[in-house]
Amino acid sequence: RTKMDEDQEIYEEVEIEDMEYNEESQIFTYPCPCGDLFCTSLEDLRQGNDIAFCPSCTLKVKVIFDLDFLDQFGDSSLQKEKQQIQLPNQQNLVLSKLEKMS
Repeated sequence: RTKMDEDQEIYEEVEIEDMEYNEESQIFTYPCPCGDLFCTSLEDLRQGNDIAFCPSCTLKVKVIFDLDFLDQFGDSSLQKEKQQIQLPNQQNLVLSKLEKMS
């Protein structure tokens, strides 16, 4: 299959902002004309897979997104929050150790 063949099979290009996101399953969905939903996972998008498939028909959509936009979803945002919380605690720990040494 050529790149041109794959592009011809894409039903529509969809902005990620137009998709629904389920935090628990980390899945983005978008309504398919067949009545089901196009689906793609947060992990797939982070890996550069920009195609969302409908499980009930042969249609697929191309998801238009910026990788930076994905940072607000899933684990990476939690990890950033944890890092921000841990840094002051680590600094305080180092300071208290230094005070004890002097």
